[in-house]
Amino acid sequence: MPVYKYKIGLTSITLVAFLLVFASCSFSESKARKIYARSSKETYDMIIVPGVPLENGTWSRTMKARVYWAKYLYDKGIAKNIMFSGNSVYTPYYEGKVMALYAEAIGIPKGHVFSETLAEHSTENLYYGYYKSKKLGFSKMALATDPFQSKQLKSFARRKLDKPVAIIPMVFDTLKMLEPTMTDPVIDYQQAYNKDFVDLKKRESGWKRFKGTMSWNIDKKAYK
Repeated sequence: MPVYKYKIGLTSITLVAFLLVFASCSFSESKARKIYARSSKETYDMIIVPGVPLENGTWSRTMKARVYWAKYLYDKGIAKNIMFSGNSVYTPYYEGKVMALYAEAIGIPKGHVFSETLAEHSTENLYYGYYKSKKLGFSKMALATDPFQSKQLKSFARRKLDKPVAIIPMVFDTLKMLEPTMTDPVIDYQQAYNKDFVDLKKRESGWKRFKGTMSWNIDKKAYK
């Protein structure tokens, strides 16, 4: 019995530690609402949305949430345009293009939807999305994604870009209210197919992928 109790205690401590670490890496729901309330008072020329891989020919819950959050911001007049960023990282389909197709399918006008296809890590999503938008002539920009990724990229946005970028984290209560109106359109995802695709894990070592995650592989000449 003493050993059994010890194991349960250790598991509980480990779980609590994990939850504390996770919480420290993500905005809380109340914090996300406060940041949204502040950022949503402005109108942005471009909202940058990081990519998510296509899963078995359809979007995941994460991709769906990010695309619908982008539509919500567009419908509210907070975003004039949306830039979805993502290369074909783990599947043969460009994440940015797939998400753009879904965005158009749920009602964001095609002329206001853009895609960026160099980024293979979240820091690159923001960096390349920002500089491609800037090259296209847009100036006032924001990042829109889930609270976890928002917090992870907040410091990067402040340190690595030449102009401030607002952060607009998802507010899950808002998405939940929108859920009854959310559809699952069928898109022609073959339009986003990369014939030269090679899985990132086969192209790069674990160390190089780690460097990419830390933003050390960014091509600073891209979109300049």
